[in-house]
Amino acid sequence: MTYTILVIEDDHSLRYSISLALETDGYRVISTGSVHEAENHTEQADLILLDVMLPEINGITFCRNFREHSNKPIIFLTSCSDETDIIRGLDSGGDDYITKPFRLQELLSRIRANLRRVPSVQSTLELTAIEQKLLEYLMENRDRYLTREQILEHLWDNKGCFVNDNTLSVNISRLREKLKDSGNGQIVTKRGMGYKWTEGTN
Repeated sequence: MTYTILVIEDDHSLRYSISLALETDGYRVISTGSVHEAENHTEQADLILLDVMLPEINGITFCRNFREHSNKPIIFLTSCSDETDIIRGLDSGGDDYITKPFRLQELLSRIRANLRRVPSVQSTLELTAIEQKLLEYLMENRDRYLTREQILEHLWDNKGCFVNDNTLSVNISRLREKLKDSGNGQIVTKRGMGYKWTEGTN
């Protein structure tokens, strides 16, 4: 699974450097310069890199509000080494912090450590091989709808696993049932568009 990192940093140069390093390391990156920009992308992220000093709304306020509905890992990026600021960040719900200037390898190490603590949806459910492959495909494309044709093409197994339109309907129905009480997320259907994975539940 490819993890998605949301970078919220108003320093354009630093944001570009971080994003480039993350993409080179195999992550999918969403890069924003403010909380207002980031609010449309939090659902897609597996981990958030959050600058403390941001325009309009600071990182600590954002983190405190975000923690009311999500436990996704948050790593603070701060130019302040003052212990009080660090404690404020962690008390607001942050999982970790790294002080600017930092080495990119150290940042990548912190990201890997925090992602290891995130239980995958697949590990908490008993899924068949087709259900797991279907869920992974939906999660990898969580920001867009996938048509039935796209999903069928992805699930087709030339080694003997036959997947037709009816089989897809059955597996989506079973997967929805298993996800229903897990609190991990849900599969959204839109007529004429297809299916999309989204975090949380209605």
